Amino acid sequence: MTARPQGQNPPALLYRGEVMHARLKPVPHRFVYRVLNLLIDLDRLDEAGRLSPLFGVNRRGVFSFRERDHGPRDGTPLAGYVRSIAAGAGVDLSRGRIMLLCYPRLLGYAFNPLSVYYCYRSDGTLALLVYEVRNTFGGHHSYVCPVSAAQTSAAGIRQSHPKRLYVSPFIGMDMRYHFRLTLPGDELKLRILETDDQGPLLAASFHGRRQTLTSPHLVAAFCTLPLVTLKVMVGIHYEAARLWLKGVRFHPGPQRASAPRSADQGHPAQERPG
Repeated sequence: MTARPQGQNPPALLYRGEVMHARLKPVPHRFVYRVLNLLIDLDRLDEAGRLSPLFGVNRRGVFSFRERDHGPRDGTPLAGYVRSIAAGAGVDLSRGRIMLLCYPRLLGYAFNPLSVYYCYRSDGTLALLVYEVRNTFGGHHSYVCPVSAAQTSAAGIRQSHPKRLYVSPFIGMDMRYHFRLTLPGDELKLRILETDDQGPLLAASFHGRRQTLTSPHLVAAFCTLPLVTLKVMVGIHYEAARLWLKGVRFHPGPQRASAPRSADQGHPAQERPG
């Protein structure tokens, strides 16, 4: 799959849409909320920071992006960090673009349960996807998944990986993630199906429409999606309380933290319906 030519790729974009979570068993539980995602070119952060006075990069702003919110979370330049883990997976990104999909900070706050790095070769083809998962206990883990022809079709890209990070107290660790997504275009779609040995347990998706990163679009998002980034964290705890009230089983966390990242073993996703 090929990206748009460089001249048609601004340094940052917005994707406004809806997130859906559906618990499929042992009791059904579903919710939907509106969100604003940022797609930013990690090699053009200075340019992105000049798109609007309301948007800051590695500085304060009404909306902002800070490199220390991602990757090793120590302020390391993210482009170099991603290229180093790509090289560890046998993928050369030396002259390709790296686009990060994440929630921006709003009034200085953001929480990203999932961030996705779209990593392209120099010829514009997609070489690697990195799914960076964060939990509410301070842990994070990156699933490093090279893209193969077997995983790619007209419907998008399908990949899978065993679960390595404890995320929800209502879901155990013996699970597998099945990722399905499209490349960023006029629309962007991302779906995760979490399965156990008996089939699907949880489905989550994001469907957003592209917007230019401009002051009018940021003002509209601020007015119509108030405190949207804080809502993500509040929503996680609110929905957890609802699951507890429904009697869903509690799974204690593992005693030993997982490695900070893991590479795909090369298996295309075996996604089950549901």
